[in-house]
Amino acid sequence: MKIVRVEYEGRQFYGVLEKEEVCLLKSLSSLEETGQRVPLSGAKLLAPAQPSKIVALGLNYRDHAHELGMPLPSEPLIFLKPPSAIIGPEEEIILPPQSKRVDYEAELAIVIGRAAKNVSPDEALSYVLGYTCFNDVTARDLQQKDGQWTRAKSFDTFAPFGPWIETDLDPSDLKIEARVNGERKQFSSTRELVFSVPEIVAFVSQVMTLFPGDLIATGTPPGVGPLFPGDTVEIEIEGLGILRNKVRASH
Repeated sequence: MKIVRVEYEGRQFYGVLEKEEVCLLKSLSSLEETGQRVPLSGAKLLAPAQPSKIVALGLNYRDHAHELGMPLPSEPLIFLKPPSAIIGPEEEIILPPQSKRVDYEAELAIVIGRAAKNVSPDEALSYVLGYTCFNDVTARDLQQKDGQWTRAKSFDTFAPFGPWIETDLDPSDLKIEARVNGERKQFSSTRELVFSVPEIVAFVSQVMTLFPGDLIATGTPPGVGPLFPGDTVEIEIEGLGILRNKVRASH
């Protein structure tokens, strides 16, 4: 099932994508259909969830750690991105004037389906609604300057995700790719994850309660690099479609 969030005739709806139509839902948590359908051609795809928080992981691909010459972490390294950074498919990433280098980071994101607190890895997948493509846009120079990541990860437009949430997917071995202006920059598989999806969900739930719609971005493979005004960046994950965003300067 492909769950989308759309704007249609000035109103916003959750729905299930069925070929060229969107079957509207009462809410993301209930997934109960309203019986209404709208044409996809007349709807604008939005970011497919409205999370209370975005939890993200650093250094969670073995091949990325190898690229950096860094040891694998002994437990997930987590940080937060604010919901104010969210944009959807085809919206613009805006490069802030404070940064001289802004990077793309292709990531698989987990979307939480029901409240999760202190869950075990064995039961973690029952709390997952599905998965989506995520771009952990990062002001790399500010990340290095600050020594912690909040400012570098939190600018408006620095959390594109979409185009939908896929509920029927095994996340353990999916091809993941980033392209800039059609040129492949990152390519790996989620089998390279240091910590699996069940381990990640369980770990984060031991720290904070996860609510329906919350996102966990699972880390990025090797090959991150800079974005420039006029670029088009695409994140493609097997079974999840393509998240596409253009890039522009702030002025």
